[in-house]
Amino acid sequence: MKKLIFASKNPGKIKEFRAFLAPKGIEVLSLLDLSDVPEIIENGTTFEENSLIKAQTIMDAYQLPVVAEDAGLVVEALNGEPGIYSARYAGDHDDAANNEKLLKNMQNVPDDERQAKFVAVIVALKPNGAKLVTSGEVTGEILREPQGNDGFGYDPLFYYPPYDKTLAELSVAEKNEISHRGQALDRFAEDFNAWWEEV
Repeated sequence: MKKLIFASKNPGKIKEFRAFLAPKGIEVLSLLDLSDVPEIIENGTTFEENSLIKAQTIMDAYQLPVVAEDAGLVVEALNGEPGIYSARYAGDHDDAANNEKLLKNMQNVPDDERQAKFVAVIVALKPNGAKLVTSGEVTGEILREPQGNDGFGYDPLFYYPPYDKTLAELSVAEKNEISHRGQALDRFAEDFNAWWEEV
């Protein structure tokens, strides 16, 4: 069976990715399945640069095709913050603290200037140099207090006007339909076979 590494330790993302590639007969290994994983120094300035760094580091170490993804929240009124630092905005992967910091930094931003977008970028690399990059984004507004109990990260603060709900109030199916990651994955799925077959 052909193998591919998905450069993530996030069980939710790994499960999603395995389900996507299972019908293609591809075994997906994650960073949780590997030993001696090299340190990934994400010192890029964009989502694409960080995805590429992740993919390149892991591919160089294991000489297998690698898929990496980077995503985050971009708020216009905060000059694009938290951006590439979304997961560690107020510390390391602490959703509550991140949301608190975002609300604090936006407390003086008027209601009509609270636009934001979630962005996701997927980069796939093969040892032969074949590369695939796809992205997706969803636009909305940042509320003044959290709403909804589902989702993760900034979902409870991210209001999506077409549904009149936050992402944390949507069902999984609804969220997948409109999410930045869903869009990036759809585009990745469209182009995957061509990339995978490229020799």
